[in-house]
Amino acid sequence: MPHKQVKAERDAATRGERLGFRLDEETKDLIERAARLSHRKVSDFCVTALVDTARRTIAEHETLVLSNQDRKAFFDALINPPEPSERLQRALAEHKRRIAS
Repeated sequence: MPHKQVKAERDAATRGERLGFRLDEETKDLIERAARLSHRKVSDFCVTALVDTARRTIAEHETLVLSNQDRKAFFDALINPPEPSERLQRALAEHKRRIAS
């Protein structure tokens, strides 16, 4: 069995879910052109682009970038935490009252 056919069958077996949406003609033509230039099937081109964008979006939302000043303040607070304020102490007491351990 040729390598491409084996890979296609393996990919088909792992891709059981579907995602459908409609596009305007100009967008569809653009995607098809890009897929042809990449020597890939439209579906493979789209899945790769969607996965890459999804991973990048998640990383942007889950990554915290601190300035040097922010980083110093964060680590200083970890090493020398401030005393809890009266408001924080009341909130903790209320939490303990409401939540049974």
